[in-house]
Amino acid sequence: MEIQTSYLGMRLDHPFMAGASPLSYRVDGIKRLEDAGCAAVVLHSLFEEQITRDYSGHIAHMNVSDGTFAETLSAFPQPAEYLMGPDEYAEHVYQAKRTADIPIIGSLNGRTGESWLKFARTIEQAGADALEVNIYDVPAELSESSAAVEAQLESLVGDLKHFIKIPVAMKLSPFFTALGSFARRLDAAGADGLVLFNRFYQPDVDIETMRVSPQLELSTSAELLLRLRWLAILYGRIRPSLALSGGIATPEDGIKSILAGADVVQMVSALLRHGPSYVATMRRGLEEWLESHQLATLADARGLVSLKATKDAASFERAHYIHTLHSWAK
Repeated sequence: MEIQTSYLGMRLDHPFMAGASPLSYRVDGIKRLEDAGCAAVVLHSLFEEQITRDYSGHIAHMNVSDGTFAETLSAFPQPAEYLMGPDEYAEHVYQAKRTADIPIIGSLNGRTGESWLKFARTIEQAGADALEVNIYDVPAELSESSAAVEAQLESLVGDLKHFIKIPVAMKLSPFFTALGSFARRLDAAGADGLVLFNRFYQPDVDIETMRVSPQLELSTSAELLLRLRWLAILYGRIRPSLALSGGIATPEDGIKSILAGADVVQMVSALLRHGPSYVATMRRGLEEWLESHQLATLADARGLVSLKATKDAASFERAHYIHTLHSWAK
């Protein structure tokens, strides 16, 4: 059974890889992921705020030594609360590459396209095979337009491709007005891959303390459908590799991802719940499904339920929407 795949120009033994998570905090954790059979590992993220604070003493253009900004900056973690700083992160990449034989993908998490991105070159020099950039930003300024947000991200991709030669994958939010058009523009800007999607963490409200209460819950299969939809829309219509992230809980979820058009499936919650060995369950489930459907290779299954061959994708989506609304039976 042939289940090899390609992601960001790298040949992988199968499509199941470890996404950015606490499992990659330490080199022995990365080795454990490799030994369990993960095809590649995305390291945990280094945050923009760590880099700017370390190198310029600023967070979001605010001087950390200026008491005027103390209340605002108090919401951010202190340096000691992060597992490692920028220099330690670069060393972590280096040690991971020395220890593991599978591809190691560095990860940066930020919200602007500014000078902190130059740290990508340090990650490249440390030996990372590729870089994943997670732009997590909720545009809370009412004057900030969607066009401005998208233009900034396009520029960010262009800058990164100027700084480094290793492949760059952009981890995106699903909340763009015209995601398909924006994906095409990121393609033109040079993005080598798109990761669909980052999770939109929404804090709760504690009614006793009357304060915002952060909540972090592992993903479930309920989150998968949005990702499948956009994979199916984008597959075969843009150049970058497509990775699915979020909502992968069972082998069936992984199979659905391939059918929609994913090149790889990033796993986090399932590995945290069941341990790294769960990747073997995912792989075995895929192989058994391919055999039962008499499909010889992964490529034979990829994109079979995508919209690649649909003449009018928008009308197709609209039709399914209407059918769904009429499917309820009392």
